[in-house]
Amino acid sequence: MSENTREAAAGERVGSDWVALTKPRIASFIFFAAMIGGLLAGGTQSDWPRILEQALYVTLAAGAGSIFNQVLERDTDARMQRTRSRPIAAGRISVRDAVFYGALMATIGVAGLAARFNLISALLAASTLFAYVAVYTPLKRVSTLNTVVGAIPGAAPPLLGYVAMAGDVGRWAWALFGLIFVWQFPHFMAIAWIYREDYARAGLRMLPSVPGGVGIASRSALVYSLVLIPVALVPAVYGDAGLVYGIGALVASLVYAAAALRFAWKENLSNARLLLFTSLIYLPVLLSLAVLDPTARGAAVWAAP
Repeated sequence: MSENTREAAAGERVGSDWVALTKPRIASFIFFAAMIGGLLAGGTQSDWPRILEQALYVTLAAGAGSIFNQVLERDTDARMQRTRSRPIAAGRISVRDAVFYGALMATIGVAGLAARFNLISALLAASTLFAYVAVYTPLKRVSTLNTVVGAIPGAAPPLLGYVAMAGDVGRWAWALFGLIFVWQFPHFMAIAWIYREDYARAGLRMLPSVPGGVGIASRSALVYSLVLIPVALVPAVYGDAGLVYGIGALVASLVYAAAALRFAWKENLSNARLLLFTSLIYLPVLLSLAVLDPTARGAAVWAAP
């Protein structure tokens, strides 16, 4: 390999490390969810350039949270098989550089929402970032309740997108927040069960990795999947969505619950992976149904109840 080729390969590796810091798969979902929130706030009068702009700012603020999370968890990341190759844990990016990068992204994201949209969305984004970094991340070492706390910032992207466009929190914003909040628990439990030995090795307090928590984790996933059924149907019950969303949400939620039931019935790797896969399909389907439903997009802005 020539010197120029080696330099090019090294440059590509460094570039990919900086992208990896933002957890691009999670960031892409956050962008999509914030976009959906903005679309529902705009109804039939959607301003696509502004919707995409606010989704970018929300994603930048969330990406900053991912970076700060990896800074604080660099020691535990290094002990876990799943995360030990992350750029900070592996020593390829310094803590100082990562903090600067995260601070820059947070500043652009929050300031962009404040300057280009409204102060409420900026304050909510800053609060979400604080909750994720300063509360959820350290709590993972202390209590299994970290999952509940982490689900709050995890459910924020569509709400932030809605508020950025509407300037207020409407019924659809709360509906999407509640939907994603509850959806996360079976999703989290499947991940935590699959990587329970990793979490235990790192000293992180995930329910399947603590003594006596394995069976409880799968049953919790089932309970939350059942709770999700009425939560997902709230927009249809209030008349903010029609048959397209209502029927689709019911069918998808029953499929999700069936996957959780299978996992609760028999805890094994294949059932945990099935639940995880189902969770990853479920949410994009529900969010897409929300914007495809003619009733959901039929009004310009939903006022808060």
